Amino acid sequence: MELMPVGLRGLMIAVIMAALMSSLTSIFNSSSTLFAIDIWQRLRKKATEQELMIVGRVFVLILVAISILWIPIIQTANSGQLFDYIQSITSYLAPPITALFILAIFCKRINEPGAFWGLMFGLVVGLIRMVMEFIYRVPSCGEEDKRPAVLKEMHYLYFAIILCALTAIVIFLVSLCTPPVPEEKLAQLTWWTRHFKAPEIRLENQTCVSAEMTSSKEENDLHSIPWENRDLEHEEYREVKHPCWKKVYFWFCGISTTPKPILTRDEQAALERKLTSIKEEPLWKAICNINAVILLAINVFLWGYFG
Repeated sequence: MELMPVGLRGLMIAVIMAALMSSLTSIFNSSSTLFAIDIWQRLRKKATEQELMIVGRVFVLILVAISILWIPIIQTANSGQLFDYIQSITSYLAPPITALFILAIFCKRINEPGAFWGLMFGLVVGLIRMVMEFIYRVPSCGEEDKRPAVLKEMHYLYFAIILCALTAIVIFLVSLCTPPVPEEKLAQLTWWTRHFKAPEIRLENQTCVSAEMTSSKEENDLHSIPWENRDLEHEEYREVKHPCWKKVYFWFCGISTTPKPILTRDEQAALERKLTSIKEEPLWKAICNINAVILLAINVFLWGYFG
């Protein structure tokens, strides 16, 4: 900050705060989704959509409380420098995910057991290094450095490179020792199969099941309608005006009160093809690629110049 003029300091602080808020919101959103879908829904298999939304938002509040309680630890770690703390923690936890992401895109042989055990290996090794960072403090100027060699002689950025390589090796070896993913299930999932046509899903059975679920749900909704509104149709009941407290409740749960459009089988198939399509217009594809190269070059220059 001391190298920048007065006007640009405030702009840089605003940029840092915006990036921090964006990162926190994405982390909170992803964590709450993982907890609600992967953990809570396993404990309560009949959980409703409203319950999952409430659980997810309460979990976000818990994460915010944990983040506030974690501030003293950040102040004591890495001499209280927030940037070094963020970079070091990222170097311990992000390399396994990076290795898995790259291998899953460019290698068709990677499968689920390899991904799982690779992530477990990388997580354990990264946590060991992170715990050692908290246990062994950086000595002051003039003091003898009695930390282990893995801390004293290896910077956390070099450790991140080694951890990424080790995780990639574990993922690849475990994947080779286990059955591969069938070729037909890799359509549009890897770089080499991105243009393969995905097998069409027959919607006859799914349509029948969804129709039965919809009819049973409508019957339950009709039973829950007050007696004075029994003469209303289902669509009109969905558009009924709710009291203020119920609107606040729906807003907190993230539930929309507007009726959902009913799609036919052809419309649903067309929507599915549109959502899963990876086709790009040549003009915008070229613009995005050029901007990516320019931004990458600028970032590398700034990192090398100020680093």
